[in-house]
Amino acid sequence: MMDLIETTPKMELGIQDMEHLVEALRDYHPLYSPLLQRREQREAAHTSLQGLLAELPRKSIEPLVRALAGAPPHTVRAIQAFISAGAWDDDTLLLQHWKAVEKALGEDDGVLRVDGSDFPKQGVHSAGVKRQYGGEWGQRANCQAGVFVGSVSTPGDTLLDRRLSLPAEWITDDAYAARRRPCGKPPAITGTTKPALAEARRAAIVQTRRLRCRWVVADAACGGTPRLLDGVAGLGLGYCTEVPHPTRVWGERPATHVPPWRGRGRRPQRERLVESAPEARTVGEVAAALPAEAWTRQTSKEGRQGPMVAEVAAIRMVAVRDPLPGPDVWVVLRRHRETGELQTYRCNAPVDTALATQVRMSGMRWPIDTCCEDSKQRLGMGDDAVRGWVGWHHHRTLVILAHFFVVRMRLRLKKSPSGDVASGGAGLGSGLAHPPV
Repeated sequence: MMDLIETTPKMELGIQDMEHLVEALRDYHPLYSPLLQRREQREAAHTSLQGLLAELPRKSIEPLVRALAGAPPHTVRAIQAFISAGAWDDDTLLLQHWKAVEKALGEDDGVLRVDGSDFPKQGVHSAGVKRQYGGEWGQRANCQAGVFVGSVSTPGDTLLDRRLSLPAEWITDDAYAARRRPCGKPPAITGTTKPALAEARRAAIVQTRRLRCRWVVADAACGGTPRLLDGVAGLGLGYCTEVPHPTRVWGERPATHVPPWRGRGRRPQRERLVESAPEARTVGEVAAALPAEAWTRQTSKEGRQGPMVAEVAAIRMVAVRDPLPGPDVWVVLRRHRETGELQTYRCNAPVDTALATQVRMSGMRWPIDTCCEDSKQRLGMGDDAVRGWVGWHHHRTLVILAHFFVVRMRLRLKKSPSGDVASGGAGLGSGLAHPPV
């Protein structure tokens, strides 16, 4: 019987029959409340977390506050001001959050996952909104694009960071100037690609050394950017990233040389491939040329659909750093058993790394996809109904803290003999609809 390769344990977000959920939130809130300088801010943060965790069809500010029994009328305006323009530093809260995630979920072999998540928006006045490609829908839509970093480990998964990605027009086009000013875009924010933005957020987490990690995984947008992969390797981390099929590699390291000086002009100083060097091949061509015996069947536990069977091959290759040879890498190929769909990955794991480890890393996309999906569907991450740059980040910071609260509670219930954890899609418990504590 084939061994089942565990990627990360299934972590349903729904919680039922939790009598002391309000008390648990009261214990959780002091992890972060000392970082909020004013009493009004601490109360607004607590109320916001209560509302995000309550069972509501939509969690924009007004219905969120009105659902909490006993909330006075002015609370709606107070929460709107707290989210949209509050002078509190959510980056400081996230630093504390990373420390708490390390304590609850940290392990030496931890994984950082960088990914994008998009949010549909009506109108043209919200920060960063534009008709652009949305990966969630597979087509262009009027939306905002977010970049997220998550933590994946054996105990569980949660989100760590978020950043709104601004289309180039929002930075450089004079036609967008009238939109930029009301949205409060910081002057220091300049245009950048999503992969570069994801790399910057990932690097910020690693450099604080508050959270252990060994691996970085990412989609093809980041995996197809060699500079970002070299940055990960430069920090002593392993990466396993999906890459586009046209990504080129060599089967053996080609010879290079510094061309001889011909007596005129500058002396050559940069290495070049020798004329007899073979051409690099695409990873798609590498997969097509492999014999049947090079593929092995592997079963991995990925996502909520259960085990996935795939044919897998891993070949030691040489990456291309145009136009020269780069580092030695593994090219990991996964072919769906039924559909034949091919996924291609590049991994800088050592030469003696087991195939099972590479299969596990290549299957690490789904945990953060699930974190984003749960945060949208259960915690209202896309229900912010704010237009500004500050409000977008404040709202998602609170959603990240709410998500981690639920993950912590589920871990505690699993350890408790009397814990009653739901197995499916129940809500987060109506017990949170109480007056603020």
